[in-house]
Amino acid sequence: MSRPKRIAQQITLVLISGSLPLLAGCAGNPVPAAQVSTAQTPQPRQVAQSQPVPRTYGQVADPVADPAPVRLASNHPDQYVVQKGDTLWDISTMFLKDPWFWPEIWYVNEQIENPHLIYPGDILNLIWVEGRPRIIVERGGDRAVDRGDAIRVSPRIRYEDLDDAITSIPYSAIKAFLSMPSVLPTDQVKKMPYILSSKDKHLISGSGNTIYARGFRVAPEIGDVFNVVKIGDKLRDPDDNAVIGYDGVYAGEARTTRTGDPTSLVLVITTREVLNGDRLLRDDQTLPLNFFPSAPSRQVDGSIISILDAISVTGSNQVVVINRGARHGIEEGNLLTIFHKGGAVRDRFEGGLFDEKVNLPDEQAGTMMVFKAYDRISYALIVAATSEIRKHDLVRSP
Repeated sequence: MSRPKRIAQQITLVLISGSLPLLAGCAGNPVPAAQVSTAQTPQPRQVAQSQPVPRTYGQVADPVADPAPVRLASNHPDQYVVQKGDTLWDISTMFLKDPWFWPEIWYVNEQIENPHLIYPGDILNLIWVEGRPRIIVERGGDRAVDRGDAIRVSPRIRYEDLDDAITSIPYSAIKAFLSMPSVLPTDQVKKMPYILSSKDKHLISGSGNTIYARGFRVAPEIGDVFNVVKIGDKLRDPDDNAVIGYDGVYAGEARTTRTGDPTSLVLVITTREVLNGDRLLRDDQTLPLNFFPSAPSRQVDGSIISILDAISVTGSNQVVVINRGARHGIEEGNLLTIFHKGGAVRDRFEGGLFDEKVNLPDEQAGTMMVFKAYDRISYALIVAATSEIRKHDLVRSP
């Protein structure tokens, strides 16, 4: 099966001495991690004090406060050769007990022109610098010899083939959600083009009918494909009851046949009736997935407000929507811990206050990684689940 095509997007990293984030890939089955401090872990390779310390990229913790300890997984490898199909999430869990510390241990090799992506065949080496674990990458395989390191990634409207690049999470797990979204943030709905009328001025259109649409912010070209989406029920934030999104119902697919205002399209496929006022969403809603796992910049407390095509999930690789977004400090790549709310029970037994109400503790249920953040909502992928995950479960900073 061919790997999907992704939009190439340049990843801007801030140069700060003392720490650095990574952008990389990952192993298919993560190695179970145990709580082992770096002081207890044998040092696989020590960098001599006389050697120059590699430059680091990323955001450094407050220098006044003691940095949180980076805990290596109990059976971490000292060296790993990146394989095709790896993801960064799996690799970070292979090396680290707490995967969100991955930016703290990644070192950029200055010999490499573009250190922001890693590829199958690259070699990840665990070393020690001034008593702290670091991972450096060595270019491997044909890429280092035939293609060199001058691989640049820049923003593009069209997507280009990045089959070799290691992604943070599997694109296949979110492809259906992107092409047939079940939740649309309010700010996105306001920007979507809409169906004005049909060729025969019918109230209901179906496969083969010509429709006219307006509201395109970027003029489409003949042959461009759009999903037809019906705007459904309002989605409210359980914290303040504000409308933060809408249910989106896939109704079909339309192809541009004539440009202009209005634009003409033909309905190629319909799964339900298409009405005037229904919205159009470009069918190339791919995302750059070359970000690295990290903790949010500030404390996050939210909840799951939607689960794609399900009431609950029992495993990983399921898309969910949370009521936290960019305004709350959420960024792509952020990891959040999922909790079941403990609830309350009555203590009716001897030894306690009669009929006392006792709040049970929240129980950890899994981990999610944000792959798209809007103003007040975000899309996230469940990357690990220890129990059934349900709508309204809590999400918090790790």
